Amino acid sequence: MRGVGLHSGTECTVWLHRSEGPLRFRRAGTDIPAHVSRVASTDRAVTLSQGGAKVSLVEHLLAALRVAGFYSGVVVEATADELPILDGSALPWLEHVEALGAPPAAPEPLKLGADVVVTRGSSVARASPGSESLSCRIEFAHPAIGNQEWSGGPVGYGALLGARTFGLLAEAEVLVRRGLARGASLEHAIVFGDDGPLRPLRFEDEPVRHKALDALGDLALLARPLEASLTIERGSHALHHVLMLAILSRAAPARTGTQPGQRTA
Repeated sequence: MRGVGLHSGTECTVWLHRSEGPLRFRRAGTDIPAHVSRVASTDRAVTLSQGGAKVSLVEHLLAALRVAGFYSGVVVEATADELPILDGSALPWLEHVEALGAPPAAPEPLKLGADVVVTRGSSVARASPGSESLSCRIEFAHPAIGNQEWSGGPVGYGALLGARTFGLLAEAEVLVRRGLARGASLEHAIVFGDDGPLRPLRFEDEPVRHKALDALGDLALLARPLEASLTIERGSHALHHVLMLAILSRAAPARTGTQPGQRTA
C-alpha cells in the first residue's frame, strides 16, 4: 500500500508479510511489537516506538487486522514514520489483510473479575465482565454531529471499517500551526464546515462509527481478545491507552505463556 501520512504529509509504502511470532511493525530495520507497552504517544494518533524507531497512525490497520482475526503472525514493514491515511478509514487495508490468508489461532482472551473504569477529563471508559461488545458515544457541539451512539459485537465490527476520520474546518488552522494535518485533504477525511460535511457521508452516524473504529484498533494493542463489555463516552486514543493499562493490571492472567512483546496481566 502507498499513500501520504495525515499529519506528516510524508509518502509511505507499506508491505504486509506473514511471519511467525507477535504482530509487529518493522521500521528502519527495527521490529516494534504491536503492544500497549510500546505506545509512545496518543496525540491525534497512536505512535509506537522501540529502540529509537517509531511508527504512527497504526490504529486503522490494526482495526482491519483485528476484524480479520489477526493477533499475531504478521509483520508490517513501512518506509516512513507514519502509515498512510488512505481514504481516512480502515477499509482499504482490509483487502490486503485478507490476502494474507487464514489467521493463526487467537490467543486466550483477557477476562475481568470486576468492572474497570477510567476517566480523562469528561471522558469515561468502562470494561465490565461479560460477552465481548463495544458501545461508543460522542458529543459534539456542531449541529451536524451532536450526540451519536454506536453499539455492537464482533459480528458487527466489520461495519465500522468504512467510517472515515473527521474534523472541524475551524480546527484546521490550529492543527497546521502545530505542524499537524500536513497531508490532510478532502480525499482523506470528512471535514465539517459551519453548515455540515463538505462531502457526503457514508453513514448517517459516520463520526461515532469512526470513534468506535479507533477504539477497536487501539484495543488491538492488548494483543489478545478482550472478553468484556466496553462502554466508551467521548473516547480518545489517550483514554483508550489508560483503559488498556488498567485492564492489564486487573485482568485474570493467561494460562499459557506470552509471546515476545506481550506481558501477562
